[in-house]
This record gives sequence, C-alpha cells and structure tokens, in this order.
Amino acid sequence: MKVFFNNSCKICRSEINLYKKENIKDIDWIDITNNSDAEKETSRNDKELLRRLHVKENGKIIEGAEAFLYVWKKIPKYKFLYKFFKLPIIFSIFKYGYEIVAFFLYLKNKKQLKKLS
Repeated sequence: MKVFFNNSCKICRSEINLYKKENIKDIDWIDITNNSDAEKETSRNDKELLRRLHVKENGKIIEGAEAFLYVWKKIPKYKFLYKFFKLPIIFSIFKYGYEIVAFFLYLKNKKQLKKLS
C-alpha cells in the first residue's frame, strides 16, 4: 500500500510521523510535495493531492477519510481507530469533519503549489 501525504504541512507531517514509527513494511510513505510522479501514479493533480490524504492499494486510489481507515487497518496500534471510525454513523460524521479540517489545511498550505506561468 502507498500513502500519499503532504510532508510540508506541519500537522500532516506530525501525524504521519506517528504512523511511520510503527515501521509497517506493507506501507510506502510518499511525500506529494512537488512530486510529479505522485501526480502520475494517482492520476490526481497537485491541488487534489494537497487537498486530501490518498492511498493506493491494489491499483485503486482511495482518498480522504476512507484513506485513513486503510492506514489504521494496517497498523496494529491504530486498529482500534479503524474499528471505531468504520461504523456507519461514526464514519459519516468523521468524513464530514475530515473534509472541513482538510479544507482549512489546504487553504493554509496551498501556497506550496507549483506556480503555473
């Protein structure tokens, strides 16, 4: 599984670093910052990648709150988060909450996007 994340965002980096400490061999952590290979592999542009967490597993791209479920499911220490947040009503709340937080993080970090001139 590949996890595409924004390493230039302090909040994103801090959270992903917690997961990286678990040394899960099945997860490749890919920084999306100015990464055209990530754009090609996910078929997402830099704005889309910056906007949400993305996971690629078995050729499928998963994004946003659902991507976090995939990450948590793979990490034993965080599997309790997967079990809780996958519950239908909880997932709905989580998904909307994630989108709100992700939007504000996007606004905060969008200056890092490549300038098209």
